[in-house]
Amino acid sequence: MIDRYARPEMKRLWSLENRFAKFLQIEILAARAWAELGVIPREAARLIEQNSRFSVERILELEQETRHDVVAFTRCVAESLGDESRYFHYGLTSYDVVDTALSAMLVEAAALIKEGLHRLEEALKEQALRHKQTVMAGRTHGVHAEPTSLGLKFALWLAETRRNRERLERATENIRVGKLSGAVGHYAHIDPFVEEYVCRELGLAVAPVSTQVLQRDRHAEFVTVLALVGASLEKIALEVRNLQRTETRELEEPFYRGQKGSSAMPHKRNPVTCEQICGLARVLRGYASAALENVALWHERDISHSSVERIILPDSTTLVDYLLHQVARVIRELHIYPEQMTRNLGLTGGLIYSQRVLLALVDKGLSREKSYDLVQRCAMESWTKGLSFKDLLWQEPAVREQFSERELDGLFDPAYYLRRVDLIYRRLGLGEEAQAE
Repeated sequence: MIDRYARPEMKRLWSLENRFAKFLQIEILAARAWAELGVIPREAARLIEQNSRFSVERILELEQETRHDVVAFTRCVAESLGDESRYFHYGLTSYDVVDTALSAMLVEAAALIKEGLHRLEEALKEQALRHKQTVMAGRTHGVHAEPTSLGLKFALWLAETRRNRERLERATENIRVGKLSGAVGHYAHIDPFVEEYVCRELGLAVAPVSTQVLQRDRHAEFVTVLALVGASLEKIALEVRNLQRTETRELEEPFYRGQKGSSAMPHKRNPVTCEQICGLARVLRGYASAALENVALWHERDISHSSVERIILPDSTTLVDYLLHQVARVIRELHIYPEQMTRNLGLTGGLIYSQRVLLALVDKGLSREKSYDLVQRCAMESWTKGLSFKDLLWQEPAVREQFSERELDGLFDPAYYLRRVDLIYRRLGLGEEAQAE
């Protein structure tokens, strides 16, 4: 099922063809290193590099007999070699090849994911600049709180996306390691030079200590970061879904010509992409849990992690890559309705400005307790009777004593709430660009 979400680059990366090609690359590099040490003949290493071939179909056929994928791989390659085949896989154990190849593939997968994060950053940055001064209702607990800027939502998501990129970079460096240290990690049958040579050629660091496998805390960190990326994408999608409600309709995910929202109700424009994003983020969290379970293995290794990783590593990288492209598309093509935002600002009859009135009364010399009680009394009457909050305030003697009608009107200006947005943008490095917009 995961194939339906795989972009071609990620699908190729996790193909069996590419996996076994990585195995072969490592085997050839190891033969070269052994030849450098003079342990195997240089001619044997040359012939291994020149003649080694494999067929996925043949490997799978041999695996039916051997019930071991690496043995099936080595036997398949041996069929393409002559006497030099005795030096193929020399001194290595299976996971010297498997884990080192896996690290190289995860680093490549991370590079594709970073591209997706970059595209999302660019889309969020563009919308943040465009809607810096687009006023809308800020909500806490789902209830109108105070006016805010739509641009600040995008800016918030931009900052979080940048943090996710930094997290991924750190996790990638921790997975950018290989090991060719033998059956329990003590180099009894392999010279450390072979490990250093192979890892250097692959652009990997050498794990300072390993058992038969690289330790799975590295992989758990990587998958957990992917789950965090998914959680951030879900956060964005959930906000779009909430703001797409019929009663709100301030934002709407793209809806294309010919698209259908319901088999029964022709009017429907459902946030199906954002709902899919939220659903698949749950899968990523499940994979993170499985990756954490893989950390504890018996002694120098067992194989309980292997079957899990064959699912969670291709799937989690593929899903994150897919979701990043989906969210970036939604953000770029988002339907935005500023007029509806303005209408919604007025739904509470001015209650959204209550804190500013409270503080203005305090500034005039009233106690905070008296000011709060006065404003709340008017607010509750406005809520229950549907009356204008400002009109109710103006009927209060204490308010009329402190403010002119014009001064009171000035407290209900939404622009006041955006007066320090520039500061936030400058902190994000958007200051000059924001001014240019």
